[in-house]
Amino acid sequence: MLFTAPLIHNGYKFLPAGSMVEVNDSGVITAIHYGLQNEDVIEYQGILCPGFVNVHCHLELSHLRNSIPEHTGLIPFLQQIPIIRGKFSREEIRFARHEAYQELRNHGVVAVGDIANVTDTLDLRALNDLHVHTFVECIGFTEQYAPQRFKASRHTYKTFAAQQQKDKILRQSIVPHAPYSVSKTLFDFIDKHQPQSIISIHNQESLAENEFYQNKTGAVNNLLSGLGIEYDFFQATGKSSLQTYTQWLSDEHPIIFVHNTYTTKEDVEIAVDRFRQTYWCLCPNANLYIENTLPDVTMLAAAGLNMCIGTDSLASNHQLCVFSELLTLKKKIPLLQWEVLLQWATSNGAKALDMNEQVGSLEVGKQPGLLNISDLSESANPVIERII
Repeated sequence: MLFTAPLIHNGYKFLPAGSMVEVNDSGVITAIHYGLQNEDVIEYQGILCPGFVNVHCHLELSHLRNSIPEHTGLIPFLQQIPIIRGKFSREEIRFARHEAYQELRNHGVVAVGDIANVTDTLDLRALNDLHVHTFVECIGFTEQYAPQRFKASRHTYKTFAAQQQKDKILRQSIVPHAPYSVSKTLFDFIDKHQPQSIISIHNQESLAENEFYQNKTGAVNNLLSGLGIEYDFFQATGKSSLQTYTQWLSDEHPIIFVHNTYTTKEDVEIAVDRFRQTYWCLCPNANLYIENTLPDVTMLAAAGLNMCIGTDSLASNHQLCVFSELLTLKKKIPLLQWEVLLQWATSNGAKALDMNEQVGSLEVGKQPGLLNISDLSESANPVIERII
């Protein structure tokens, strides 16, 4: 089958006018043609591009849609989650995550980095519709409980790892939740579990996180106290959270920094210098939902970083739509070019999840999916059609 459109983005850039994508019945790209004359070509309006890669999502929280008010700030947001989660039945939780999974597919996602604290999402991985890297999240700030916390996460990890792979990529790694919720000892357990595994971490999502590490002040104290977590042992480092915890991880880990709402140029330089591979995942609609602000995207983009896109959860977003995240970025920062934004949502995300051998770009031998985007306007309801 041959497909063409006025604009074709191959995951890296727009192809020359008149280009065509040839795909076999299995969805594998067999050729990219330039200037070919063929009357059997299927022509779409708008833009053709590879399927989207959602690098950061919490499908297990999908039942919390519209449960927490917007603009609460991160700490009050986090304080409400354990209270609200107990109000839903197992069936409501199951239905919501399956509905969210289909929402991802309907909005053009072909691969997802999914955060998991429990094994609920095993049933979604078994559907064999999306490539999934499950980030098993480890949480525990009190040093003495680190062995027990890690043991629980390792049990969850093993359950995911035992799941049989079919046509789709299924992978998993144990990762820290955030700097304010993981002790140095727990970081050490995570670091040594899989020496070169992908690490994903909620990074500098609130100003309070940096305040806590710099001088042990701010709202993180309220969060830990409210949860009954003992933290008298913690000593402020005088540095940002990123500049502190990155010293606790091996430089062999590819690392995905997620959110980065209060990340500075100095933080970026230190991280890039330390790790062999860094990826910087933006979840702009969630940032606006919770903190009502965005990261310094202009600075991040100018630094030439490997930028990618996530949606976070339906507790902090109104939809799981990668293209809506791009629309928000384009609206807030008009100088961002669509050629670059589409790269963030496709090939960069595939590289972040180490799935670029199969998805993320229109290249011969890959099976990246193919989307038709109706246009690149700032419509609130972009029309995205899955062709393959």
